[in-house]
Amino acid sequence: MGDGVVGERRQLINVAYRLLGSLAEAEDAVQEAYARWYALPPSRRDEIASPGAWLTTVTGRICLDVLGSARARRERYVGAWLPDPLPGRAGRPHGTSGDPADQLVLDESVTMAFLVVLETMTPAERVAFVLHDVFRYPFAEVAGVLDRTPAACKQLAASARRRVRTGAPAPADGQAETVRRVKEAWEAKDIGALVDLLDRAAVMTADGGGLAGAALRPVEGGPHIARYMAGIAEKAPGLELLERPVNGTPGLVARRAGTVLTVAAFDLAADGRVARIWVIRNPEKLRVWAGDGAPSPR
Repeated sequence: MGDGVVGERRQLINVAYRLLGSLAEAEDAVQEAYARWYALPPSRRDEIASPGAWLTTVTGRICLDVLGSARARRERYVGAWLPDPLPGRAGRPHGTSGDPADQLVLDESVTMAFLVVLETMTPAERVAFVLHDVFRYPFAEVAGVLDRTPAACKQLAASARRRVRTGAPAPADGQAETVRRVKEAWEAKDIGALVDLLDRAAVMTADGGGLAGAALRPVEGGPHIARYMAGIAEKAPGLELLERPVNGTPGLVARRAGTVLTVAAFDLAADGRVARIWVIRNPEKLRVWAGDGAPSPR
């Protein structure tokens, strides 16, 4: 029975990444859940009818604790904190390595826009919403994770759902074409073309974590963002821009001498212009992009 739980790891990594937005924290949470499982006496493990449900409950509780302490840590974080960006499917065959990034299913619940909205939720709202709405766990099981009644969990999920409706737009058609045009305008340092591609109320948020140069506050307004991007292009000779999937949607990767330095995710307004840009430069969040992280499309 004990060894049969190993096959649950992929599902647990998927749950934990959506709950935490951090690959390293997700992997730690899952490792801790397995450690608790193997610490049980064999007779106790044999009594557990559904090891997968037990592991999910324990992983959920660990993530709830991590989310509670994350708020204080992120207040000390240098600049904005953004979720870890995930490479697209063009890399290694999906799910074949031990790398947690390879275990992740890329769907609408891992787009950067969606994860950023999840960050606005309370820890309990996020757990209730992700477990029930994304992974379809019944509220009776969610109640076991949150130590609340199923009715209370239902209320938490409803509250979270309202945040999603107001904050997370559906992925827009034509994003790949828009991102390609942003890349071309950026490479040409064409401020006018960039302004045309950006919504006037666009916002660019950068995460350097104090380990890489990045704007500490969001850059607001299409013209300001265009000038900021053109300024970076001036100061970054030898930077190679590549169109790559980021969290399952079209994005850009900047690398120099084969090393990925920046990953950018985009969100489009209803008229097809860029409304949000999330720029991740913290090297600790880009480790999964090393080597094959930004492969050439096949």
